[in-house]
Amino acid sequence: MKFFLRCLQLLPLLIIFTLESLLKLFIPKKRKSVTGEIVLITGAGHGIGRLTAYEFAKLKSKLVLWDINKHGIEDTAAECRRLGAKAHAFVVDCSNREDIYSSAKKVKEEIGDVSILVNNAGVVYTSDLFSTQDPQIEKTFEVNVLAHFWTTKAFLPVMMKNNHGHIVTVASAAGHTGVPFLLAYCSSKFAAVGFHKALTEELAALERTGVKTTCLCPNFINTGFIKNPSTAILPERFLAFLKRKIDIRFDAVIGYKTKGQ
Repeated sequence: MKFFLRCLQLLPLLIIFTLESLLKLFIPKKRKSVTGEIVLITGAGHGIGRLTAYEFAKLKSKLVLWDINKHGIEDTAAECRRLGAKAHAFVVDCSNREDIYSSAKKVKEEIGDVSILVNNAGVVYTSDLFSTQDPQIEKTFEVNVLAHFWTTKAFLPVMMKNNHGHIVTVASAAGHTGVPFLLAYCSSKFAAVGFHKALTEELAALERTGVKTTCLCPNFINTGFIKNPSTAILPERFLAFLKRKIDIRFDAVIGYKTKGQ
C-alpha cells in the first residue's frame, strides 16, 4: 500500500516531464551558449552536482568544482577533462564561511571571474527533532542556505558589473512541503527557495536583467545522502528513471533565453 501511494506521489512529476519533453521535441528552442563560461559548482563530488558538471563539460564550459570530498571532486574533474573541458578541483568546506571566501579569492586570482554559479552543496540528517543534534541542525543551515549567501556575495559583484551571469539555487521539493524526520532539512530548503526569490526580485529592482536566476527543486533521490533504503522517500527502482530526466533540469540551469528564470 505504501509503495502504491509513493507511486501516486510521483505521478504528477511523470506527467510534467512527459509534457515538457513532448513540447521540446516538437517546438525546440535555441539555447544560449555557455562555451568558455567559467562555471562554479558546489557539491560537485557526487550526485546532481557531478551530473551537472558533466553536462557543462560537454558544452565546453570552463569548470570550477568544489566539494569537501577530495576523492569525489577529483574523480568528477577527471571525467570532465575526459569530456574535453578544462576543470579545476578545489576541496572546500561549504559550512565554513572563511573557507568559502578564501577559495573564492583563489579562483578569481588563478582562473578568472565566475559567470555561472551553481549552489548545489547540501547535507541532510534523517531523524526526529529531538534526536537531531544541535551541531547537525547548525551544519544543515550552514551548508544548505548560508553558503549560498557567501558564494553569491563573492561572485555576484562582477556579474552585476558586467550585467551578465547566472545564479542557480539547487533547493528541493522539501523546500515547498514539510516532511517528517527531515525538519532541519526542510527548513533549510524553504530558506534556500526564499533566498532565490528575494535575490531575483533584488536583481530586477537594481535593473541587472542580464544576471539570470534559476531555482531547481528536485524530488528526493539517492545522491548519497540517505544510505538506508528503508528511509528513502522514493523507491530505489525509480532512481534510474529520475537520472534519465537530468537533461530536463539541466535545460533550466543553462537556460533558454527567457525573462530572468
